[in-house]
Formats: sequence, C-alpha cells, structure tokens
Amino acid sequence: MPTPTDRVRRAERSRIRVMFDLAQRHDGDLVRLEVGEPDFDTPEHVIDAAASAARDGATHYTSNAGLPECRRAISDTLAAEYGVEHDPDEVVVTVGGMEALHLATLATVSPGEELLVPGPTWPNYETQATLADGTFREVPMPAETGFALDADRVIDAMSDDTAAVVLTTPSNPTGRVFDPDECRAVVEAAADNDAYVIADEVYLGLTYDGPARGIAAYTGHPDHVLTVGSCSKRYAMTGWRLGWLAGDREVIDEVTTVRESTTACASSVAQHAAIAALTGPQEPFEEMYRAFEERRDLVVDRVADIDGLSCPRPEGAFYAFLDPGIDAPAIDIAKYLLREHGVVLAPGDGFGDTAPGRLRLSFANSVDRLHEGFDRIEAGLAEY
Repeated sequence: MPTPTDRVRRAERSRIRVMFDLAQRHDGDLVRLEVGEPDFDTPEHVIDAAASAARDGATHYTSNAGLPECRRAISDTLAAEYGVEHDPDEVVVTVGGMEALHLATLATVSPGEELLVPGPTWPNYETQATLADGTFREVPMPAETGFALDADRVIDAMSDDTAAVVLTTPSNPTGRVFDPDECRAVVEAAADNDAYVIADEVYLGLTYDGPARGIAAYTGHPDHVLTVGSCSKRYAMTGWRLGWLAGDREVIDEVTTVRESTTACASSVAQHAAIAALTGPQEPFEEMYRAFEERRDLVVDRVADIDGLSCPRPEGAFYAFLDPGIDAPAIDIAKYLLREHGVVLAPGDGFGDTAPGRLRLSFANSVDRLHEGFDRIEAGLAEY
C-alpha cells in the first residue's frame, strides 16, 4: 500500500526544495531570491490587536467557518477591493491559503476526476489532486506570449473527467495577470462542463499595471468560481496562517463540514489579527505595495540590461520567470549560480513541464540585495 510520502513524491523531489536545502547548507554570503515570502514584518497594529485579543481571552475554538467578524471583514474586503460579492456565510476562514486550496480541491474533485491547471504552475496543485484521489493535468501556455492565459487551450483540454480548473492570477511563477476575457471564457466553459474554477488569488493585492479584480467579478457564473485568498502576501502575515475560501453556499457548507475532521478552525488569535489587517490602518500595507512595485521596475530594467536574459513582464506578485538563454537544465544552472556566484534562484522545472529551462526569481528582497543578486547573475551567465 502506498505511504503518504509515496503519494506526494513529486513534492518531495521538488527542485525548489533542493535549492532551499542547498542554500541552508551553504556557508558563504548568499543572495536569497528563491523564496516567495515578503521580507517585511507584520505591522505593529496587527500584532497589537492579536496580543490584546489573546489577553482578553480569545484563545478558544471558534466555529468551524470562523469568527463572524472575520468572515464579515473578508466579505467586505472582497467586495470593496476586488469586486467579488459574497455574503459572510459564503466565506470560510482557513489555515492559510494552502488549506483553502486543499479544501476546494477535496470539495470539487472526486476520485478519478481531473484537476486541470495552466502551466507553468505552482507544484502543490498536483499534490492536492493526489490527496483527493484525483488526477492532475498541466496544460502548457505558450512561451511566445509570456505564458499568458490561452483560454482555448484550457477549454480544448477539458473533458467529462474535468472537475475543476485552477487559475492563479497573479501567477506564481510568472507574475502574469490573466486577461479578464480569457478568465471569463474558462469559467463559462467550466460551467457548461459542470466543473468549477478555483481562483487562486493570494497575490491579487499585489497587482501593479491595472485594477485588481477577482475572477468571480468577471463572469456571469460566479457560482462556479471558488475564490482563494490569504493574508500572507499582501499583509506580510505568512506565519499567521490565515486565509479564506469564498464561493457557492452549498460548497462552503460542505467544506465547513469536512474541516471539522481536519483543522476544525483557524487560530482564534490569527483571526483577530486578520480583522485588524483587513479593517485597520492600510498605510503600512500601501508602503509595502509601493516597495514591491519599485522592485518590480528594478527587475524589469536589470533584466533588459543583461545580455541574453529575458522574462515576461511581471504584472503582479513578486516573481520574475527568467529565461537565461542557455541550453542547459535549469537545475544545473541554478546549482552553478549558487555554488560559484552565491545567488539562489528556483529552477523552472519545479513548476511543471511547461518551462524547464527557466529560473524563478523572487523580488521579495531589498533593492540593494536585488542589485547585488543581478550583478552575480550577470557574471554567472557570462561565464557559464
């Protein structure tokens, strides 16, 4: 009988994990550009709210779906900032965006059914499909368009076995923001196929070149969209593990029942932190946003100045998906850059089969360290 480790074997051999482990064992000075985590600390007013709640006795179980005040804060934020309309009882508070994605997959993908994902793609989706006893299928997006969402490719790949399609916008690993018309077409086709779209929008608050709108706001079939969000990226709260899943009431009720046997509820203290983040002063988060936007511009300029290096313009999140212009496996290039030049990137083949020669760079680092990292990348690619 397969063990749990056997069933998630792809995650265990992830190229991203390999680079992280190599970096952890490295003794010298490294510029770490492989990790997708904000380099900012959670703002003080959020920490103060959580501490006050804990001191006042908010240290007990909450309902499975979360505190009513937290669900209301999420509902109001989705509507005001992203155009996604859900009543609070159509929202469940989760242990990070990761649990929201896992629960959405469990709720939509039955054993033997298919989870369809445009590639390149975050590798955890495959693991989640496996844990649901489903199958995973990556649909490659064209490199010549910068991996923009091509709805026709996704729709052509749908079958009677397709239970759900994951659309990640802004994208990890490319930083692309998917075109609303393409998203709408996928949702409409999924609805016609009696399937769901799982909208992974944990980076939606970090959208730079246009309005940040949720996929559910684009379509006439919002009941076929499950929206995943999180406080982790936009609010610099990765360690608080606070996310949400919003969608059709029947699905949310089913999800709430399932999580009674998994995590029961999100941390009560973290929920109070989320309320403060979503409803309190926004100036600290706006400063973070401006910093990420400045770094994005720096990345675009530095990539353009390095011979042979290119990437799609990051329109959101904090990633650039680099094409080093070298005919070699990405894992080999990444290991070389780490060992010989002290800069750490994530190999593209850690994000599926679509773009094995690419390297993902995270610009969740200071301007000075980004410049140093690009200096090392430039020297390394010139010598490779």
